This record gives sequence, C-alpha cells and structure tokens, in this order.
Amino acid sequence: MQSSPFRAILIAVVALLGVLFTLPSFLPENVREAWPAFLPRQTVVLGLDLQGGSHLLLQVNQDGIVNERLQTLRRDVRNTLANQNGIGNLITTDAAKRTLTIELTDPSQKEAARKAVEGLQNVISNALLAVGGVNELAFGETPDGKLTVSLTQEGVEERMSALVAQSMEVIRKRVDELGTTEPSIQRQGTNRVLIQVPGFGDSQRLKDIISRTARLTFHMVYPGMSAAQARAQGLPAGTMILPSQDGTEELLYEEVALGGESLVDAQPSYDQQRAMPVVSFKFDTRGAITFGQITAANVGKRFAIVLDNTVITAPVIQQAITGGSGQISGNFTTASANDLAVLLRAGALPASLDVIEERTVDASLGADSIQHGLTAGVIASVLVVSFMVIAYGLWGVFANVSLVLNIVLLFGALSMLGATLTLPGIAGIVLTIGMAVDANVLIYERMREEQRAGKSPIQAINAGFERAWGTIIDSHLTQLIVAVVLYFLGSGPVQGFAVTLALGILTSLFTSYTVTSFQVATWFRFTRPKRLKIQHFRFIPDGTKIPFMKISRYVIAFSIIASVVSIGSAYFKGFNLGIDFVGGTAIVIQHEGGPADVGQVRALLDGLDLGEVQVQGFGTPEDVLLRVQAQEGGQDADQVAVAKVRDALATENYTVRSTEAVSGTVSGELAWKGTIAVLIALASILVYIWFRFEWQFAMAAVTTTTHDVIMTIGLFSLTGLEFNLTSIAAVLTLVGLSLNETVVISDRVRENLRKHRKMPLPELIDLSINQTIVRTSLTQFTLFLALIPLVLFGGEVIRSFTIAMTFGCIVGMYSSIIVNGPILINFGLKQKAEEDKAPPRSADGASV
Repeated sequence: MQSSPFRAILIAVVALLGVLFTLPSFLPENVREAWPAFLPRQTVVLGLDLQGGSHLLLQVNQDGIVNERLQTLRRDVRNTLANQNGIGNLITTDAAKRTLTIELTDPSQKEAARKAVEGLQNVISNALLAVGGVNELAFGETPDGKLTVSLTQEGVEERMSALVAQSMEVIRKRVDELGTTEPSIQRQGTNRVLIQVPGFGDSQRLKDIISRTARLTFHMVYPGMSAAQARAQGLPAGTMILPSQDGTEELLYEEVALGGESLVDAQPSYDQQRAMPVVSFKFDTRGAITFGQITAANVGKRFAIVLDNTVITAPVIQQAITGGSGQISGNFTTASANDLAVLLRAGALPASLDVIEERTVDASLGADSIQHGLTAGVIASVLVVSFMVIAYGLWGVFANVSLVLNIVLLFGALSMLGATLTLPGIAGIVLTIGMAVDANVLIYERMREEQRAGKSPIQAINAGFERAWGTIIDSHLTQLIVAVVLYFLGSGPVQGFAVTLALGILTSLFTSYTVTSFQVATWFRFTRPKRLKIQHFRFIPDGTKIPFMKISRYVIAFSIIASVVSIGSAYFKGFNLGIDFVGGTAIVIQHEGGPADVGQVRALLDGLDLGEVQVQGFGTPEDVLLRVQAQEGGQDADQVAVAKVRDALATENYTVRSTEAVSGTVSGELAWKGTIAVLIALASILVYIWFRFEWQFAMAAVTTTTHDVIMTIGLFSLTGLEFNLTSIAAVLTLVGLSLNETVVISDRVRENLRKHRKMPLPELIDLSINQTIVRTSLTQFTLFLALIPLVLFGGEVIRSFTIAMTFGCIVGMYSSIIVNGPILINFGLKQKAEEDKAPPRSADGASV
C-alpha cells in the first residue's frame, strides 16, 4: 500500500502502449497510413470465419512420390547397366516394398552390375545433402541371386520434406497471380501445407489452381502402333499409355523429350483460324534450342503435349519450330485457358498434393459472425460492469477500471503479435471479461474477512492483496496450462480461442492486482476511512454454517449415478459428431426469399444420390445446415457433391454461405488429438497441484475435474448437441474454470489445517467452504453474466461451445463445493495434529 512512483510509471507506460497498439485495429486504413512511422500500425488479423475466404489443408501424396521415384530410378538403373556398361537386365518393380529387383541376362556380371548400381547412391546422396544428407537407396540381394535396390524410409521422408518446401514457393507464386491480398501459406508438420486466402470465396477455383500439379512434359508418340494394339500385344520397351483429353488413349515414349521447367512465359490467347481459346508459351534459350532440334529431327511425326499425365494435344510436326514458342490447344474456355497460363507461369508442383481439409466462408456470413460476437461482447460487458458496481460500489468501479484496461491490453497484445481473431476467439475475450473480475472479488472478500477478524483498514487491505495473491496465481496458472495445451493440440479457430484465453489470463494478472492495488492505495491515501465498506450486495450472507459434509454421502451417490448415466449414454447412444470427427461436408445455405423450408430442401436433395444427408435449421429462419456424408472417391467426389447441392438449391433461391469439407484422415487425427489434449491437461494439472499443495489435493482435484468432464460429455450425448472441435475446447476450458474454484477452496483448507490443528477434518472442510462460498457465488454469477449473452447472441456457429461452457461452470461449482471435500477425506487427508501424534516407525515398518 506504499506509494511507488515506479509502479505509477509502469502502469502509465503499459496502458499507453496498450492504447497505441489497440487503436490501429479500430481506425480506418487511411488514418493508419497517416500515422507517424514510429507508431505501431499492426492490426488484429480477422480469421476466415469473420471476414470470409477459403482455407485449404494440402498433404503431399507419398504414394505418388514413391511411385514416381521408383519409375525414375528404374530408368536410371536401366541406363546405367545397359547403355553405359552393356549389361543386359530385366527389372521388376514392387511399389509396396519400394524395391526394384534386377535379373541379369548374364549372372557372371553380377559384381560389375552391383558396383555400377551402387554408384547411383553417390549421385542421390549428394543431391540430398542440402536437405538431409541421408542415403536414399539401400542395396541387397534376393535368395535366388537377383540384385535389389530399395528406397529407404529416411530418404523418402527427406525427399518429401524438400518437396514440401519447393511446393510452398510454387503455391505462393500461384496465389500471387490471383491478385489476392494477405494470403497465408504455412507449413504444417513434415508433409502438409496450410493455405488461407481471405476474401476469396471461389474455393473450387482456388483448389484447382493450388492443388493441380501442372507438370508439363513433351513426349514423342510411338509410331506404327495404337494404344489398344499395345495393350493386346504388350507394351514396347520404354513406352507408356496415357489418357487423352478427348477420351482416347495415346502410346508415348516414356522419355521426356522436353520439360515444362524450360518455359519462361505462358499467356492465354485466341486462335483466330480455329476460333478457340489457346495457351501460348515461350521457352528459354536452352529449351528453344532443344525444341528446335526435336521438331527438326521428327518432321511428319506426332509430338504429344502432356499435362499431369493427360495428353492435351498430339499434333503432327509439319516443320522445324526454331522460334522457341508454340501454343497448346484443347477444349479450353477463356477461364480455363487463363488458369492454365497461371499454372504454367508459376511452375509445376514438384509433388502431387491432396486436399484433406477445405473450409469456405462467404463474406456475408463472416459479417454476421462479427455482429453476433460484438453484440454478445457489449451485452456481457454492460452486465458485468453494472453488477460489480451494484455489488461493490466504489470498489466495483476500481475493478471495472482494471477490467477496461485488461481488455485494452488484450487487444493491444493481439495487435502486437499479429494474432488471428476468430469467432471462438471473440468468445474467449467475452469469457475473459467474466473471469477478469474473479481476482478482484477474491481480494475484496479476503479484505472483508480480515476486517471482521479485527484488523484495521490498512491491515485488511494489505492482507487482502497479500494472502489472495498465491491463490490467484494458482487458479490462473491452471487455466494457462489448459490454454497452452489447446494451442499446441488444437487447430484453426480453436487456436484463436487459446491465444485470446492465454493473453487474457496474463493481462488480468497484471490489471487485477497491480492496477487495482494502485487505485486502492491512491484512494486510501486521500480518504483514510475508519472502516472499509466494500460490499453492498451478496447472494449468501456472511457466517453461514452449512453442513456440506453431512450430505456428502448423498451427493457422492448422485454424482456416481449421473456419471454412470453419462458414460452409458456415451457408450450406447453415442454422440452427434460433427464433420471434424467423422469426415464429410457441412454446407450452410440461406433462402433469399424469406424463411427456409427444411422439408423442401430435403425433397430437392433426395434424388442426388449423395448417401446420408442431414438437414436442420441453423440459427436464423432463413439459414439451413446440411451435413453430407463423405463420398466415395475422396475430396474430388465431395466437391462434386457440393456442386450438385448448389445447382439443385439454386432453382429455389438458396445460396451457399459456407462449406466445410474434412477428409477421414484429418477427422481421425482431430479425434485423437482431442483425447490426448484432455489427458495431457489433466496430467499437467495433477503435477502442478501436487507440487503446490499435497498429493491428496492433487488427486482430489483431478478426480473432481474428471467428474466434470464426464458430466459435460454426458450432456452432449443425452441432448444430441453437435460434438465438434470447439466442444473439445469447451471441455478443456471448463477443466481450467472448475479447477479455479477447487484451488480456491483447497487453498483455504490448507490454511485452516495450519490454524485449527484440533478441529475434526469434516468440520474444517465445512468451515473452509462456508468461508469461500460468498466469493464463489459472486464469481460464478459474473461468469454466467458473460456466458449467457454468448449463448443467446453469439450465433449458431459456437452454440454448442457456449452451452457446454455454461453447463460445465454449473457442474464445476457443484463439484468444487460439495464433491471435492469428501474425496479429500477419502484420499487420506489428515489434520496436522494427527500427523504429529503418529508414532515414528523403524526401518522394518514397526511402530517404535
């Protein structure tokens, strides 16, 4: 409570920085540009769910890489043995084992062949040295004496890692060609790339542009034999059959006569003679020379232009083409010719990329989400601020000033970090509003206790801040553990929620203690009151003596029954799993002519042969949510299904507002990560509380928290609420909130164990609960004041999240107050007097 110029300067500087970093996010762009260069201009980045756009998660096709590498390796081995060393051979490929088996026509040349083939390792090893320096090949011999060459797992992984890095550069060039602003292209793990393009709503075009390999090659057509004849008589050596764009097949030489890497330009153009769009291309100097040599030597022969293993065209070479340019003709539209030119200019992807997750949000839906979040936030703020003034008067004003600064610092931190704000992130901010006053309530209630114990106002204020600080640290750190787990094991919007939750916890530690204590010290220095009048309103009177432990057996019985029902429902009934966990496609549509007719939508979709389709209302009367099962054929088939739905509904004035497609691969990973996240959070909290308290407190806290998790999961199963990725976030967050209450009560139990050494343990636990129940009721009420607006006005997108949070808070308060105490006793918590009386034991365990 002493006056400290340093503390005043610190608060002023932090507040000023918070305002300066927050303002750019709320100012028009022209005002930001006019700011002096030394002032911050970084703003909060709106997530795709708030501003609209497209999100793609791509995965390198490992099987494709292996097959292509084996094909190349086979040509290299054949060339090394036959062409360079004159060793006859027959090579067979086993793609499953990633192995080539070499049978020599002359077994006496085995050692020479082995030495020649092993020489390939040097070339490949040196090529990979820049990224890993591992051996890509392993050499061996079969029992019957044939040589083998295999791809090593380490080599495949290094090649995939290098290809992902190369792919990201190609993707960045392609996205830049589209003229979009602020695209985000990030690597995820060793074999995935995440692309987020704000404001780009045509996900199909984006996917075509990004995921298409666009590998352009030129091959000579094999003369004198058709593809059908080759299938019947057997493929000539060094040839392959590829499909043609017109539905036929072509027999081509495997050898690439010329590659697309020699292209320096590609532009869409129009062939006036044939009246059709084409793509004109131009080679670099080396490519132009090679192209001229090939066409000069093969006049009268067919020359195939191949794009991604499909023959686009195979014209007859009429004369040598020495200018280094040409054109690709096919069944192009103006748009497809333009897109192909974009792909060729950006270069080919070095590997095939599969779309395993796709999300698209219309800008209008994003605007609705912002409106919902702002409405819920404003209402929650007004309710919490008003309640604090009603409950604590002037002291409530102190808390509200700290709360306002807390929100400013939170936005400032988000802006400074360039963090992405999502709709769950807005929910995290609103939740922070409810939680931020928790520490102030804890401090104020402690002051009231100290004053009732006979201390002077200055002593009560000092004791309130000092004795509450340890409890505040414990409760906030348990929530921070949850936020960290959420960030590292969550994805997308859930990570946005984790960031805002973690930053809110850290900023509230500063404002609720440092800023509030500064205000109180300043006020006290000028007023010097004889008695502190802190609280004006409470739900529960002071000095209650509710015998919680006497009803504990009934409470435990009820909790056991409720938990068994929850587990039974989860096992036998299951959950209404979202596509995050089962895969498939979720589509939000809106009827432009008034309320949507769910029956009409079902009728329109019945004949599309899409398998199981769920149709349900989604928030407003005009919006409908469709959930389409994962289609056979993967993401391409899912996209076809979306196109069918869009076309069928367009006839009745329905428009698609958002699509979300998740593959089985990603859904399985998300389910596994969600389970691991809950277990890691519980284990981390067990370790922390064990370290801070005693093992009985840690075990009791984890047991009651597990009880809360089971009850909340039971809610999802019994009510049919959609269980998705945000539901995992809700479960983990309520773990932190439940522990918040448990830690406060446990801290008071520990304090009373030192004070009342001879008091029976059940009475001591009752005393501790009654001493903290006023604070618990007030903090839970402020939390509900923040959560209820989220449930009512936060929008349908986060409805299951907010309902689960609200229910979990009720269950958490119940378990912290009534369930935790009996469990502490059952785990063997003892009075200090009992421990002191326990006789010492000898080495063999006998009493001395």
